[in-house]
Amino acid sequence: MKEKIRWGILGPGRIAGKFASALREAGGAELAAVGSRSLGRAGRFASDFGFKRAYGSYEELAGDNGIDAVYIGTPHSCHRDNTILCLGAGRHVLCEKPFAINAIEAEEMITASRKKKRALMEAMWMRFMPSILKVRELVAGGEIGEIRRITADFGFRAEFDPESRLFDPALGGGALLDVGVYPVSLAYFLLGEPAVVEGTAYIGETGVDEESVALLGYEGGSQAVLMMALRLKTRCDAFIFGTAGSIWIPEPWWKSERIVMRRDGRRERTIDLPRLENGFIYQAEEMMGLVREGKTESEIMPLDDSLAVMRIMDRIRRHWGLKYPME
Repeated sequence: MKEKIRWGILGPGRIAGKFASALREAGGAELAAVGSRSLGRAGRFASDFGFKRAYGSYEELAGDNGIDAVYIGTPHSCHRDNTILCLGAGRHVLCEKPFAINAIEAEEMITASRKKKRALMEAMWMRFMPSILKVRELVAGGEIGEIRRITADFGFRAEFDPESRLFDPALGGGALLDVGVYPVSLAYFLLGEPAVVEGTAYIGETGVDEESVALLGYEGGSQAVLMMALRLKTRCDAFIFGTAGSIWIPEPWWKSERIVMRRDGRRERTIDLPRLENGFIYQAEEMMGLVREGKTESEIMPLDDSLAVMRIMDRIRRHWGLKYPME
């Protein structure tokens, strides 16, 4: 029987609810406690999902010795402080994407993890999807030759609300950190860090990027064209073009259940890749495996990858001339 991993949830929001549901389905998870700045909100979340305890502060949650690992689901601007708080208290941490506001914050989080010898992982659930792992396998195996171009977009239309975190620069609002992290992560996953970063963005009236395009250029001439938006619904698919063929990941590409591969001179091939309905289960199980095995870092979602993606997004924002208030 698997050793039970006792979980705490810090920040009981909508995404945290999906993760809590995943914990209930995953093997070996014990739902221990919930922490919020509102005891009432923590209590309601704990009751809804079956957690044993509720706290009205993050500090109380972090200090609960009946917790092994904490999932952090607070706004982007809180990730660094919340992560360092929990690591400092001896907890392992799974932090929702984007990992941080910028690379400086990410480095501080990673340093704290390594100093305390506690596991830390970004909850970039896309990395665990069977379709994404299959794409990387095919690319690594040379099935479409050398990658020359990647195009990927993630855009949805939200109604304008200056009170929403999506439109609040103080909370790290904007399309880049919220959804742009997915195409940036895909490009890094397949091509690594770019030599050149360019692009353009529409900055809305609250000061966040509402629609944008980023162009990444690599040594040898490969390119990635990435589009992200929170006021515009886009195709939400991805293409990887190689010297010997291509791969299409249909909408929604970050959790698609099939890919379509074309090789020059051959018929199109569709590969079905079913996934668990709640994709958060994969990362929950990965994190629990790290804790059980005494590891501090995931091979699927390593900390250096999280840091590299933050560096790329920093470079994209610098090209736009966009800074967050806390920087």
